[in-house]
Order: sequence, then structure tokens, then C-alpha cells
Amino acid sequence: MSLVVDGVRHDMRLSLGALASLEAQLGVSSLVELVQRFETTQFSSVDVLRVIKAGLVGGGAACDPQSVDHAEIEGGPMAAARAAAELLARAFMVPGG
Repeated sequence: MSLVVDGVRHDMRLSLGALASLEAQLGVSSLVELVQRFETTQFSSVDVLRVIKAGLVGGGAACDPQSVDHAEIEGGPMAAARAAAELLARAFMVPGG
């Protein structure tokens, strides 16, 4: 999947290492708990930013992930939240399923 940040489209994906790092950064005990935050809309803007940053790094984005804090994301905060939720969902999809 991709996200437009400051007018540039970037591919995003989450590696297993990125998911493990997100667990630690967001203080969740499992990946299921992290996904549930997004499914139940109990996520924060910090959650969204960290997932987006991890996805950009995993996708090989040429931008500095820290610059996302001040970047313009096409579609605004709601689009960023949808992208983060979709990125997490895709991380759990069975290939070909």
C-alpha cells in the first residue's frame, strides 16, 4: 500500500521486526492488542504516527520518518489513521487469501 506525504507517494509495509518494535513503543502486550486498538477506534495520534513511520521505513521510503511529524499527509489525519489501520490489517493477511 502507499501513502502520499508532502506530495510524494511512498510505499509502505510492516516487517516482523517493525511489528515487534511497535509493540514495545506503544506498550502493548501483543500484536492482537495493537490491532484491537485500531479495530475499536481506541488508537491515539501517537499510535497512527508510529505505525505510519514504521510502514515508511519498511517500504524503503526515501524520506526521513521523523519528518512525518510535520508533514502534510494527503487526506489529512483521517486518511493517515485509515492507512495505519490498513497497514496493520495487511500485516496479518494470509498470502493469496
